[in-house]
Amino acid sequence: MTSLETPVAAAAADLQDERLVTPQGFADSIRAAIRRAKGGDLGMLPVVAGIVVIWTIFQALNQTFLSSTNLVNLAFDMVSLGVIALGIVCVLLVGQIDLSVGSVSGVAAATTGVVMVRHEQSLGLTILAAVGAGAAIGWLYGQVLNRFGVPSFVVTLGGLLGFLGTQLWLLRGENAINLPYDSGLVKFAQLWFVPDALAYAFAVAAAGGFLATGWIRARSRRAAGLSSVSLQWLSVQALLLAAGLLFAVYYLNRTRGVPWMFMLFVALVLIVHYVFTKTKFGRALYAVGGNAEAARRAGINVKAVYTSAFIMCSTLAALGGVLAAARLAAANQSTGTADVNLNAIAAAVIGGTSLFGGRGSAFAALLGVLVIQSISSGLTLLNLDSSYRFIITGAVLLVAVALDSAARRSRQAHGRG
Repeated sequence: MTSLETPVAAAAADLQDERLVTPQGFADSIRAAIRRAKGGDLGMLPVVAGIVVIWTIFQALNQTFLSSTNLVNLAFDMVSLGVIALGIVCVLLVGQIDLSVGSVSGVAAATTGVVMVRHEQSLGLTILAAVGAGAAIGWLYGQVLNRFGVPSFVVTLGGLLGFLGTQLWLLRGENAINLPYDSGLVKFAQLWFVPDALAYAFAVAAAGGFLATGWIRARSRRAAGLSSVSLQWLSVQALLLAAGLLFAVYYLNRTRGVPWMFMLFVALVLIVHYVFTKTKFGRALYAVGGNAEAARRAGINVKAVYTSAFIMCSTLAALGGVLAAARLAAANQSTGTADVNLNAIAAAVIGGTSLFGGRGSAFAALLGVLVIQSISSGLTLLNLDSSYRFIITGAVLLVAVALDSAARRSRQAHGRG
């Protein structure tokens, strides 16, 4: 080895390509973010900026918007739609679509009422029946798509109509089946809050978990000869996260506190995020969504990935239906209808999931549904009818898709795919 080759060999392997370098400090992180933005990788920046703008406008128009009471209500209201949107992220990642998630959630809600009230079964069996029905529907979609080649748009459009009829059939002509107010399911969705001390402990644990996983990843990268984030910058990030979470808990605890229902949603987001980023199946989802033929030639079972994505989507849609019924303490004919389908898809796209497949994250559902429910909550406080909500949500969705398309062209121009 010559003297000219030594410096390169001694440097971290990924320092030879700036696109692969891990930012090691605050300045490096800013430069990396600017570089990614120029290359068309906007990440979550647009939706976070959108939330700040929306909250600022509504707070200026009505001082109640950012009150602790309204934010607790917002945390409750975003859960059922957010869980459904989380399922939509799964199918969008593989370049498919599911237009029937609202109807599937309605079937799950009706199943909840029938099993719990009419047949007087236990809560565990009720949830298992409802969520199991959703998983079966997702498996059916996968089989039709894989065996007959029917586009997912058509398959799920048929499912939208068919399962809406199934929902009405389960209710047997009744407008609603009321769930017992003293049941654990209804209390969970309306009355149960995380104890103050435990909520603070969760906030600290989340920051500690971020620090621990970041340190483990940095050590692994250094052992492999790659660049890694510095411990100092990682500690600063963890402290900022802890401060933000502790303040959020303190603010919500000024009234009722942090709902257990919202904690369930956050837990689901973290679990799905882990599946997407840390498992072989998650990598297969992104690969199939990026280029299905290339994924097939790489040895990935594309048909199995499609089926799994639809099962995840329908299962989460069914769980969202159960939570919606619990929140209303009733399973009725309107559960899952109206704008649930479009809002769930809009939430996933607004949160940063690409309609073209291969790009997105579990946090897209959380951020996207926060945008939609913030708009709904703000307009309600201003005593404006739903027409304004549809117009504003549609405009935000159009902007999100336009940004996604522009970013996609920029990534292709910069050779980032």
